[in-house]
Amino acid sequence: METLLGFAIAVMVGLTGVGGGSLTVPILILAFGTPAACAVGTSLLFVTACKLVAGPLYLVRRQVNTRALLFLLAGGVPGVVAGSFILRAVSSRSLEPLVLTLVGSVIAVMALMNLCKHLRNRRGRPVSDRQHRLAWVAFPIGLETGVSSTGAGALGSMALMCLTPLAASEIVGTDLLFGLAVSAVGGSFHAAAGNLDAGLLARLCLGGIPGAALGAWLGGWLPSRQLRAALNLFLALLGGQLFWKGVLGLVR
Repeated sequence: METLLGFAIAVMVGLTGVGGGSLTVPILILAFGTPAACAVGTSLLFVTACKLVAGPLYLVRRQVNTRALLFLLAGGVPGVVAGSFILRAVSSRSLEPLVLTLVGSVIAVMALMNLCKHLRNRRGRPVSDRQHRLAWVAFPIGLETGVSSTGAGALGSMALMCLTPLAASEIVGTDLLFGLAVSAVGGSFHAAAGNLDAGLLARLCLGGIPGAALGAWLGGWLPSRQLRAALNLFLALLGGQLFWKGVLGLVR
């Protein structure tokens, strides 16, 4: 079951650049009963494996903007380190409902914001080049990724859409490599803190590695914008369910 889940999530990651942590964390918590901190750490390393496969394919197709990527990394890497330390400090079982509420609300809000952005940009209005602001925007994105394993894909692509005139394929490729870097850094910190289920990670990667390769290959052919819209609608529902589970745990 976990292998099939890993394959399905990785296809979407390779195809659209988003949905790795946003999908994996709530499904691990809701469907498999994985503790929140462990789900975050396992998800980060799973996403790292998927993007390690998909990212080079976008590099080969020259669909990565190096300058924008460096700006993202300048803010995102310090942010994910800080976020990982924050989760380590509050990851006790008594605080798990609070973590669930935070993660669920962030996933739902991100998905709805991306849907709104998609609807506003349907006419293809030009975007001015403000890449120099990406580093400032990337720090809170990295912070959020370190806390909840979500954000690098969805928020990173949103930042690229808002601040650069890059084509959709370049946004996906640049965002994939940004997500690879912050997931690898954050996952390493979480693994060192013991927030990792190695067996679960292996089963996810068994399906995720071929899924990521397939998704990245399909990314050169299928319309990623429409797929992102559908994915974000699903993420909004999933995030809402996770948020509600956290709220119920807080009021008990």
